[in-house]
Parts: sequence; structure tokens; C-alpha cells
Amino acid sequence: MHNNFRVILAKKELSITDVSRATGISRTTLNSLFYKRAKGIQFQTLEALCVYLNCDVGELFEITKEAV
Repeated sequence: MHNNFRVILAKKELSITDVSRATGISRTTLNSLFYKRAKGIQFQTLEALCVYLNCDVGELFEITKEAV
């Protein structure tokens, strides 16, 4: 699975601090996603990110053929 969180933030010129303040998601959680260290994500967090970033789950995370 490919995590596009860092790419989306760069395109929208947002920082982790911006996202954290707007969504209430902890900087620790966002850092884990940004640096691709996260092992999983809660649905509530995923929904908040998609709403704030105005994107779909498939834009945030992509399943690659290598992962299947």
C-alpha cells in the first residue's frame, strides 16, 4: 500500500501543524503517516483527513500490485 499523505500536503502547501490544528489529530499520528511509519489508521482519523484535505481514501492510500 502506498501512502500519499506527504505528496498531498506538499501540493496543498500544508504543514503537519496546519492539519493537526484543523482536525484535532495528534502531531504524533500525523508524523507517523508523513514519515510512513504508521502500521494502521483509525477510520475516524482517515475520515477527518479526507474531509480536511478534500480527497478520497484512494487518493490518500493506493494499493500497489507488489502489495497484493
